[in-house]
Amino acid sequence: MDEDVLLERARAGDESAFERLVLVYRGELAAHCYRMLGSPHDAEDAVQESLLNAWRGLAGFEGRSSLRTWLYRISTNTCLRLSGKRGPRVTSADREAARGRTDDLGTFVGGPVWMEPWPDDLASDEAGPAGSYLRREGVELAFVAALQRLPGTQRAVLILREVLGFSAAEVAGLLDTSVASVNSALQRAGRTMRKRVPVVSQREELDALGAGGRRELVASFMSAWERADVDGLVALLAEDARFTMPPLPAWFDGRENVRRFLAERVFAFDWRLRPIGANGQLGFACYQRTPGGPVFPLAVIMVLSLREGRIVEIAGFLDPLLHRHFRLPPEISPEER
Repeated sequence: MDEDVLLERARAGDESAFERLVLVYRGELAAHCYRMLGSPHDAEDAVQESLLNAWRGLAGFEGRSSLRTWLYRISTNTCLRLSGKRGPRVTSADREAARGRTDDLGTFVGGPVWMEPWPDDLASDEAGPAGSYLRREGVELAFVAALQRLPGTQRAVLILREVLGFSAAEVAGLLDTSVASVNSALQRAGRTMRKRVPVVSQREELDALGAGGRRELVASFMSAWERADVDGLVALLAEDARFTMPPLPAWFDGRENVRRFLAERVFAFDWRLRPIGANGQLGFACYQRTPGGPVFPLAVIMVLSLREGRIVEIAGFLDPLLHRHFRLPPEISPEER
C-alpha cells in the first residue's frame, strides 16, 4: 500500500497501518542503533523505544522531511540518551591488560559492558547490492568498537554522514545543531577513527582471499578446532594474534600466548563448529560438550578478524543471552554437523 495512504491511516489511529508503514525501515534502524550502541540487546531496546515514540508523536510529523529521515532523528536521539545512561560498550583490550597465565580467566563481568557481535542477516540498510555493502563494511567489529570510543554526538555524526550518506545540512537538522558543528564533529571523529580502525577493512581482506580462499580457511579452521589440533590452528594465526572471550575478562595477546591458552584450556572439551556470518566477517557457532556428554550445547559465538590472509583476532562471545540473536539451535547431537 502507498506510504501516504498508510501514513494517513496511521495518523487517524490505525496501529496496524503504522506497523506496516515502519516495517520497511525497521532493519536499517536496528543496524543504525547497533552502530550507535555496540550491542544487539541495546539496539533492540532502542528500536522499540524509537518506534513507540514515533507512534506517539506521529501527529507532529508535518512531512517537511521524509518519514525515513524523521525516524532516524528519533532513533539517533534515543541512542544518544541510552548511551549516556549506560556508557559505551568496551572490548577486552579496553578493559584490562592481556594475561600470560591460563589458570585464572577471571569471573564473568555481566551487564551492559561488552561490545557484542551482530548477525549478518539482521543488518541491512537497504535492499540490493548497496545494502549488502553497507551490511558488511558498516558493522565490522573493529569499526563499531572504535565508534564506541567517540563522544555520542561525534559518533552520530560520523555514522549519519559517512555510513548512511546524509548531507551535513540533514545531519544538522537531525541533531538540532549547525552545519559548522557537524563538520567539526566529523573531523574530530575521523581523526580518532583513523587511529583505531585498520586501514584495510575486513570486506577487503575477504575479497582478497576470494571465494576459494575463504572456503579453505573456514574448512582448515573448523577441522583443526574439532580435532584439537593446536599446531594446525596456530599455523593460521598472525604473529600478533589475540584471543578474547567476553564476558570473561581474560584475553591473550600474541601467537604463543594464544597457543598456550588453546592447549591448556580450550581443548579440555569436545567441540563442533558451524560457519555463520557476523559483522560481515567469518564466524562460527561453537557447540561444546564435556567428554562423553550426550549433546553439544551452544557455547560460543566466534568472530574472526583477518590481516593478509591470516587470523589476527579470535573473538569468542560466551554470554548465552547474546546467542538468541543468532537464531541457532541451542544444542546439536554428536551425529549432526
